Amino acid sequence: MKLISVCLFTSAVLSLQAAENLSKPIETLRAVQKEGQGNETAAQAWQEIVKADAANLPEVLQGMNGANPLAENWLRTAVGVIADAALKTNKLPVAALVEFLQHTQNSPGARVVAFDLIHRADAKLAEDLTPTLLEDPSSDLRRHPVAKLIEAGDTALEKKDNAAAIVAYGKGLGAARDEDQIKALAKKLRDLDQKVDLPKHFGFLMSWKLIAAFSNADRGGFDTVYPPEQELKFDASYEGKTKEAKWVDFTSTDEYGKIDFNKPFGMEKSAVGYAATDFFSTEDRPAEIRIGCKNGWKVWLNGELLFARDEYHRGAKLDQYKLPCQLKQGKNTILVKCCQNEQTEQWTVEWEFQLRVCDATGTAILAAK
Repeated sequence: MKLISVCLFTSAVLSLQAAENLSKPIETLRAVQKEGQGNETAAQAWQEIVKADAANLPEVLQGMNGANPLAENWLRTAVGVIADAALKTNKLPVAALVEFLQHTQNSPGARVVAFDLIHRADAKLAEDLTPTLLEDPSSDLRRHPVAKLIEAGDTALEKKDNAAAIVAYGKGLGAARDEDQIKALAKKLRDLDQKVDLPKHFGFLMSWKLIAAFSNADRGGFDTVYPPEQELKFDASYEGKTKEAKWVDFTSTDEYGKIDFNKPFGMEKSAVGYAATDFFSTEDRPAEIRIGCKNGWKVWLNGELLFARDEYHRGAKLDQYKLPCQLKQGKNTILVKCCQNEQTEQWTVEWEFQLRVCDATGTAILAAK
């Protein structure tokens, strides 16, 4: 026991010394900015880091925590160079990488790199670790165990064991956060006559109050402050683009939560619409409002503008924009401004958005009401 303690102490001291030796070049890489600012010194620091012993890999990975995307890329490539050399001599510090992986406060990107290195060094160990990642904060790391559950379900189906397949697919869907896996699992479960509530799984907000249409002539409506931005009186009516604008109730039937202004108001062009809803939170908590929209849009939470995008018809997708926010316990009012431009081509007729509330992992936060 004493010998093991001495060895561990010696290892810890060496690790601290290595970390101290690399702290300066790592900080230099973390300071690199866009437009080439700091690139020359970063290149010198990178050369110093890649000469380090493989035992330093956890410290280099640690440097990725909170790094800007450019600095993170510098550090990731440095990790790759060190790891490639270590794998040739079978000196990758697997145990330290596992420990790094298991500390979920480390950045998702760095932990994904750590898992990939573990897999390269010891595929059997990576296989054993995979089930422990099913509820991981990183959606990228969840992909591995979800894929294994899909495989297990498929194998059960081949054996005509529908019950086992349903269990595997259901467990996989509960953990899946990536759209492709969710779609695949939803289909497999439905093919087995199982009900799947995708709006609930994603956390889409389906019921809204809508009002339209206000003018967006010459695209000036995006910056125009129309009455819904000043007050939310759902029994009020206002002067609209061509006729009186009134609030209407709208509940989406689209399982991906699309709120389509064309349905209640017709295919307007050069128009502005608003959507409002209340989200009741069980507690004060951080969250993300995620929106997909191909029109110009703004989003407010409890009267605070979270983000705006004055751009049209460049495509929309799930979680296109992620807006970090703070929910308060009780009622939270969400207001969306959705602007349609003057283009008349068939591919420009969409006047819609989808919006969901979730945590940073993409896990739905369900409303208390």
